[in-house]
Amino acid sequence: MKKKLIFAAAFILVTISFNACEDNCKFCKTVTYENGQVINEGTETEYCGADLIKKQATPDVTIGSLTTKVECR
Repeated sequence: MKKKLIFAAAFILVTISFNACEDNCKFCKTVTYENGQVINEGTETEYCGADLIKKQATPDVTIGSLTTKVECR
């Protein structure tokens, strides 16, 4: 019984010490504009840390009157 209590306490402490949330997280989506009007929006996905930096560094793509860009909130 004593071993089970020690194991449970250790498991809880390890679980608490690994925090899945990062402070630097945002939700980003891809938005397509035609002449300044939104014509298509992708679904929002959460990006954190290096993935967020990489996503925000994605340049806008313009083909004719269509512009696609990444927007984060």
